[in-house]
Amino acid sequence: MTIDVIVPDALRKAYDAFHYAPAVREAGLIFCSGVIGQGDTAEAEFRDAWEKIGAILAEASAGYGDIIDTTIYMVDLPANAAAMAKVKDAFVQAPYPASTWIGVSGFVRPGARAEIKVIARQQR
Repeated sequence: MTIDVIVPDALRKAYDAFHYAPAVREAGLIFCSGVIGQGDTAEAEFRDAWEKIGAILAEASAGYGDIIDTTIYMVDLPANAAAMAKVKDAFVQAPYPASTWIGVSGFVRPGARAEIKVIARQQR
């Protein structure tokens, strides 16, 4: 049995070059890979990441309301948490998913402030 890979057109080059799926679907769940945004400010970077997550979920016929779990990795957690919370709340509404925030020392892309990983349910 093959993996049901979800690759939006905008992420096809990354899929081919770096050999990872933006998301996979199994047993009614959508497992998204970690997403790093880009932007000059923390808010802009986090907004870009959440928008990319939305595009991945849309490719899987799901949306932000289908997210059941989030894991957010962040450098300098105390300094960046408020900006992440503000931006996340613009995308993720009640009822809120389970969530874990973890402070880290860095990411594969130097200078990145956060990486967001979500699990969503397949729409019924």
